[in-house]
Formats: sequence, C-alpha cells, structure tokens
Amino acid sequence: MTQEKTLKASNGYLMLFVFFVLFIGSIVAFTTTGNPLWGIATICAIIILFGLILVNPNESRVLLLFGDYKGTVKDNGLFWVNPFYTKKKISLRARNFDSERLKVNDKLGNPVMISTILVWRVMDTFKASFDVDNFENFVVVQTDAAVRKLASLYPYDNFADEGLDEDITLRSSMNEVSDALEKELEERLDIAGIEVLEARIGYLAYANEIASAMLKRQQATAIVAARHKIVQGAVSMVEMALNELSQKELVNLDDERRAAMVSNLMVVLCGDRDATPVVNAGTLNH
Repeated sequence: MTQEKTLKASNGYLMLFVFFVLFIGSIVAFTTTGNPLWGIATICAIIILFGLILVNPNESRVLLLFGDYKGTVKDNGLFWVNPFYTKKKISLRARNFDSERLKVNDKLGNPVMISTILVWRVMDTFKASFDVDNFENFVVVQTDAAVRKLASLYPYDNFADEGLDEDITLRSSMNEVSDALEKELEERLDIAGIEVLEARIGYLAYANEIASAMLKRQQATAIVAARHKIVQGAVSMVEMALNELSQKELVNLDDERRAAMVSNLMVVLCGDRDATPVVNAGTLNH
C-alpha cells in the first residue's frame, strides 16, 4: 500500500445500541443467575465500545491493525470499526503558517529579512502519516527552505541606474513571486500529501545593517529623477520664452544677451529657493 484508501466503516449507532443491550443484559443476567459466562459477555460489550469512533467535519481517522494500514475514514458521524485497530486522528482543515523572519541574501547578495504566510491542508492521509516523520514539522522546515531559495533567485529591487534592470523583483512583483513560491512549495510538500492553498510574502525589508544605506540610496535616486524632470521642463520653458520674444519682436537679443537670459531663466526655474528679482533701472549694460 503506497496510497490512501478510503474505508467505509459500520454504523456506529447500531453498535452503540448493541453495546447497551449486551452490557445491561449481561449485568442483569449475572446478578440474577450468578453464571460467570455472563461476565464474559460484559467484557465483550466493553470491547465493542472501543470500536466506536467519532469523526467530526474535516477530520479523518487513519486505521492500522498491528502496523498494517487498513484505510482512512473521512465520512462524518459515529462509526464502528475493529476494536483492535489503532486509530490516528488527522485534521483535514485548512491551516495557516506564518513563518519566522529569516535573514537571507537576495540575487545581488544584499541581506534582506523575509517571511511567508502559507495556507495548507492535508489531502493524502497515507503520505502525511507514513511518508514523513512529522508532517507539521515537515511543512515548517520545507517552507523555510523554499523561502531561502526564492530570495536568492530575485533581487530586492531594481537598480536600473547601475545596469541591473530586472523584470521580477521581490518588492515590486508580488504576484509573480507568490506564484513562484507556491509552485516551489507544492513540489516540496507533495511527498507529505500536503495541498498548498496559498503562499505569499508576509514581510520583506532590508536587513538592519544596510537598511539606512539603502534608504539614502532610494532617496538619492528619487532626487536625481526629480531633478531630471525639472531640467527637462526648464529647458522647454526657456525655449518657449525665447521663441515668443523673437516672434513678437519685443526685444532684440544678441548671442551674449541670449546666453545671459538662458542662464538666468535656468537658475530661476531649477533653483530650490524662490528667486529674488533685481530691478535694473539703467541700461542693459549696467
């Protein structure tokens, strides 16, 4: 036997009725007649009681007879099986596992802190019981291993300015990363008969030793991008201003004065502070 086998157990209510009839009847008969054979009947009734099992919704009972797997009861209700069966209870409910925050290196070697949230349940009770030693601990260990492997496959973030432009990153590609993590866990947990319902990154951040430096880098990148946008806009505005002045012939500018105006306009438009105007009451040369 290398796979799960569903076992149809006997009606437990009928056997419970048989137990009460045999147990009470044997006691009454023993006290009335004093025949020791009725004592044996009482013991048989007690043995019948050990065969009763109660299976709640989304639970199961794995049955073994002296080490031999006989099947799994998944139906809900009160049932009766061989009293000598060993009955192992396994829950089929969905379970949450929030892993610890692990310190791992991403694809670029940067240390990051990462954790995962896994939703799983037992699908094959035979594999969960006999193919692994402890399926709950197996889920924990394999989840940590899968997260470490996943983190090493992708960078934390894009560094396009350094020529490291990645399509998938841990920070910005959560759906793709979650799909990859789920697939990896499905392959690892299949041996234990575990079904992965959902797997996603629960926590993601740079490790403490580089978090401050990476924050400054992100701020610098944002500042450079903003400056680039400002310069582009300023050049367009200066070009528009010079064209308007030329078309309307408001003032005639030679190359030197045009260069001075461009310089002043760029300083005003690109400066961090408000410009302080200077009113020239004389000529253009003074």
